[in-house]
Amino acid sequence: MSQLHKIRMAVIGVGALGRHHARILANMEGVDLIAVADPNAAQAQAVAEQHQTDWVTEYSEIIDQCDAVTLVAPTFLHHEIASNCLKQGKHILVEKPLTADVAQAQELIELALDHDCVLQVGHIERFNPAFELLCDSLTSVPRYLRAERLSPFPFRSLDIGVIHDLMIHDIELILHLTGTMPTKVEAFGSQIMGAHEDTVQARLQFPGGSIADITASRVNPEPRRSLSVWTSTENLTADLHTRQVSIQRPTHSMLTGPAMEDRMRAGEDVAELRTRVFGEFIETETIQASEEDALTAELLEFTNCVRNNTQPRVDGKAGLQAVQVADRVLESLQNNCINARLQAVKQKRVA
Repeated sequence: MSQLHKIRMAVIGVGALGRHHARILANMEGVDLIAVADPNAAQAQAVAEQHQTDWVTEYSEIIDQCDAVTLVAPTFLHHEIASNCLKQGKHILVEKPLTADVAQAQELIELALDHDCVLQVGHIERFNPAFELLCDSLTSVPRYLRAERLSPFPFRSLDIGVIHDLMIHDIELILHLTGTMPTKVEAFGSQIMGAHEDTVQARLQFPGGSIADITASRVNPEPRRSLSVWTSTENLTADLHTRQVSIQRPTHSMLTGPAMEDRMRAGEDVAELRTRVFGEFIETETIQASEEDALTAELLEFTNCVRNNTQPRVDGKAGLQAVQVADRVLESLQNNCINARLQAVKQKRVA
């Protein structure tokens, strides 16, 4: 087998997530991790030494030496850094969200086109084996979707609120499943820990009548991530943490035989009917998805796209649409957000 041409890569930002980018790329076939960049010199040096590569505090020092970069910096820096890289003809994977606003995202897409660069957005849940299994198991069009993403307070990514930090994961998954943009967006939430929203409940309505409800919180005691989809023939639930997918479908005998109330009117024993619900009337299945690492799969797709000049599954357009909907959720929230901190201050003043 011929050896893969090595792609010279750099990781910009080696904090909590970026260090995992560096670890995976340093061990990936066909990749030469030439350097990591981070304004925190001690952090950059530690990660670089761990993977026998160079480090800098200014990313601009190593851009001309590489073919592609992954950008794992705070959101407010995404546009500036990504645009500089694209203007120099560098392929780039930008961690989600693509940018802080829609106009910036549109500009990055145009730059990628102008300079013939791969622009991938790091919506990692698209590579979650449980989500992939859910997609493969669907047999008809989603009519109702419900997503829940809860986590303890992260003590990072505090330049954005829970919508652009967590909810945007599920927004992107739902846009992929529905294949369209919502016609109506409504949201309610609360602001507790600081300057941005911490809990949000959003409802998206789509052409044709499909509805999606999304719950996101970064002040929950324990993490929880799940996605449920109802169609005309089934309902599926993917636990994105444990990677179990549960499927329920009515059986042929249930759909073509007597309705349950007719069976009861005919005198069939209720206790006996109860034992037949799951099995004879409703088919249930729980499947354990693979343990494949989603971040490795995401980075591998990026390197393959760079090598073969192909488009990633989460391209700039997908990243832009996720930002567009996230912004609409945030806009709806402006009149429906409880500022718990402000209320507490007012109550204290009154007292």
